[in-house]
Parts: sequence; structure tokens; C-alpha cells
Amino acid sequence: MTSKHLVRAGLALTVVGGLAGATAYGTRELLHRQAAQARRAIGKPLGESAPAGDRHYKKKYGEPVDLLVLGDSIAAGLGAERAKHTLGGRLARGVAKRAGRSVRLRTAAVVGSESSMLATQLASLPGSYRPDVAVIVVGGNDVTHRVPVADSVRHLVEAVDHLRALGCEVVVGTCPDLGALRAVPQPLRALGSRASRQLATAQRAAALAHGARVVSLAHVVGPFFVTSPEEMFSLDRFHPSARGYKRTAKAVLPSVLAALGVVHEVPFGHHSPGVGGSG
Repeated sequence: MTSKHLVRAGLALTVVGGLAGATAYGTRELLHRQAAQARRAIGKPLGESAPAGDRHYKKKYGEPVDLLVLGDSIAAGLGAERAKHTLGGRLARGVAKRAGRSVRLRTAAVVGSESSMLATQLASLPGSYRPDVAVIVVGGNDVTHRVPVADSVRHLVEAVDHLRALGCEVVVGTCPDLGALRAVPQPLRALGSRASRQLATAQRAAALAHGARVVSLAHVVGPFFVTSPEEMFSLDRFHPSARGYKRTAKAVLPSVLAALGVVHEVPFGHHSPGVGGSG
């Protein structure tokens, strides 16, 4: 690679990831225009509120599992038309079926959240609340708002540590690959893909180091969104559809079951503390 190519690559990384170095005015303006174009294309046809899926699932099973979901619009379930089709609703029903226990779902996730907002979500919970397992999905908004990776990871770790101190098992779904968003033009989409993968890698390492289980969403579910976007994405072509959430919940469920001691082996793309790899 020539020095000229290296300079161009450095400029691109600076724009998207906030890395050190100067950025060319023309490149910056191009990406700003493309970001505006993407926002217009996506719009907000789904509004800003996800269906409320919190309830006690399968009460007749007894011995409830308290499941907490934290994070952004994906964690909240924006794009699902019915409460039971949200990520939390899908996970609750999956846990109940596989564990043979009822599940009390509490969703503290808020549409539009960045990792810095996890603390507020935790603070909104009753002081006496003690979840058995928490699922955190966050990061996409950090990338689009160009939050430094170190800051994003620090907020995630603080949330993991808080939950672990309560005796709660934690499952982190890492930042999805933004390269799957067809509504975002090139080269912005490619740069967003790179930035989201960088954040996901950092999230995985930090979460594992602090005792959480990790699901690499870009690996376990990302390919489905790339190959079948019409089915996996909702009306706005940005958030998952009911089928997209079904696929995502199915991908996350093994680590939730492992956290509860229901299963002892997890598939590719799932990572356990102290192991660092799949399984």
C-alpha cells in the first residue's frame, strides 16, 4: 500500500471513529451529506416507542426467572408490532420453554440510548429489584454519534459491574454490524461497518473481563440481515422486524440459558468469561 493510500485510510477512520489525525474537508462534507441522506431515507415511521412487552410469562410454570433487558432501540424492541415479538418478549418465552420456569420480564431499555445511558436505565429500577439475568444490547447509537470507543466501553463495564454486584448474570449482545443497513450509502456504510466492528470487539473483551457472557451479534445473526433484508428489517429498514427479532432472540438465547445453568455448551459466536472464545 502506498503512502497516499495510507493517508486516505487514516482520514476515513478519523471521520467515523474519532481517531487522531486530520480529516479532509471534502471527505467530511461528503459523509455529512450521506448521513443526512440516510436520515431522510430512514425517517421515523415507527415512532420512538416500542411495544410494552413486560409481563409475567407462563405463570403456571412457577419458580420465576427475573429477566432484565437494557440498552437501545433493539433491546427495547422498536420495529416489532406486538409486545411478544420484541427481543425481551421472544427471550422470555424462549427461557420459559427451555427452562420450564415462568419469566418476569422487565425492559429498562430506551429507544435512542447510547452506552452512557445505561446508568440512568439502572437507576430507574426499584431499589429492591434483583434480576437473575440481564441482557444488554447497545452500541449502534454510539457509532452513529461518534462516541469514542473507550467511553462506550467504560459505560458498558460500569453497568456490568453494577449488575454483577447484585448477583445478576449478564449477557452482552455486541454492537451489530452497521454495514447491513442498505439505506446508508457508500462509503458511509463501509466506514460505519468498520467502526461498529471495532466497538463490538472492544465490548467483547471488556465484558468478558468483567464476568459477563457475550454474544457477537455481527457473527451469529448479522448474515441473515445481509442476505434477507426484506424479511429481517422493519418498515424503516433500520430496526429489526418481527422476524428479525425472532432470529436475534434465537441467537442470544443460548447464552441466557447458559447463564441460568440450563445448558452448559454454547454455539459459535457465544463467549464465556474466562474462556474468550466460543463455548
